[in-house]
Amino acid sequence: MNDSVTTRLRLDFSYDGTNFAGWSKQPRLRTVQGELESAMTTLFKRFGDTPQITVAGRTDAGVHALGQVAHVDLTHEQISSLEPRRGKGTPKRDGPAALARRLNGIAGLSSDVWVTKSSIAPPGFDARFSATWRRYEYRIADSSAPRNPLLRNHTVWFPAILDDVAMNGAAYALTGLHDWAAYCRPREGATTIRTLQSFEWRRGEGGILIADVKADAFCHSMVRALVGATVAVGQGKLSISDVVRLREAAVRTSAFKVMPAKGLALIEVGYPDDAELGARAELTRQRRDASHLTTAQQID
Repeated sequence: MNDSVTTRLRLDFSYDGTNFAGWSKQPRLRTVQGELESAMTTLFKRFGDTPQITVAGRTDAGVHALGQVAHVDLTHEQISSLEPRRGKGTPKRDGPAALARRLNGIAGLSSDVWVTKSSIAPPGFDARFSATWRRYEYRIADSSAPRNPLLRNHTVWFPAILDDVAMNGAAYALTGLHDWAAYCRPREGATTIRTLQSFEWRRGEGGILIADVKADAFCHSMVRALVGATVAVGQGKLSISDVVRLREAAVRTSAFKVMPAKGLALIEVGYPDDAELGARAELTRQRRDASHLTTAQQID
C-alpha cells in the first residue's frame, strides 16, 4: 500500500485547561495541541514528520473541555504500528481504536488531557469545518451560592448576588445571526459574523449559576464577553436593551468586563449526518460577510 495515502481518524477528548496556555501550539509554552502532538511524535517518530491535529474549537488559556473533537490523518503503516505484534492465540486489536489507548498511556493516568475515543472518520469529515455547532458552559458562584474550593479552577466566585432572571432575559435577547464585533477580540482577516443559536442562564446544584451557550462558531473571547455583558445586567449596571444596543453598534466596548477563562468549558460539538459532512465543510469555508446579515434580514 502507498504510504502517501492516509486515513482520517476522529479523536474525542477532554482536558482541564488550568495549566495550559490554550489549545494552539506555541514555543516554550505548554498547550493541549503541543502535548498531543508530542505524544504523536513518540508514537510515530520512525515514520518522519509528526501528524498534525486539527481541532473543532481552539480554546484559550485556562479554558476547559469535556467534549472536544479533532482529526488526524495517518498512513497505513502508522495505523498498523499501533497494533501489537500478534502471536498464536493473541486477538487482533483495532489500530484506529488503539490510538486513544496509546496516547493516554504516554500521558499517564494523572494527566490533565484524556482521549476518550479514536475511530475512523466518515468520508468528508473535518473536525473544524464540518461542525454545525459548539456548546459551552460557564459557571459562576455568586454570593448566594456556596464556595467549593474543590471547584475553584472551574467556577468563578462572584462577590454579589446576581439577578439570574434578568441575565436570562438578556441572554435570550442576544440570540440570532449578527455581527459580534462588540463581543469579540478582533483577529486580522477573521469574520465576526456568527449565529448565536441559544443562550440561557439557570441555577444548578447548590445555586451555582450556569450559562449554556450554543453557536455555529465563536470568535475570539466571544463566550466570555457574552457572559460578562449578562453579568452586568444581573448586577443592574446594564439593561437588556443596553446589551442589544452594544451588539448592534458592532464596535469593541468597555461597557462590561470579559469574564475569566476558568469558568468556561467546551461541552459538546455537533455534526450533521455522515452524508452531509463534506458539503457542510465546504459551506463553512466560505467566509461570511455583511451580505449574510442582509439576506437573513430579508428572509425574516
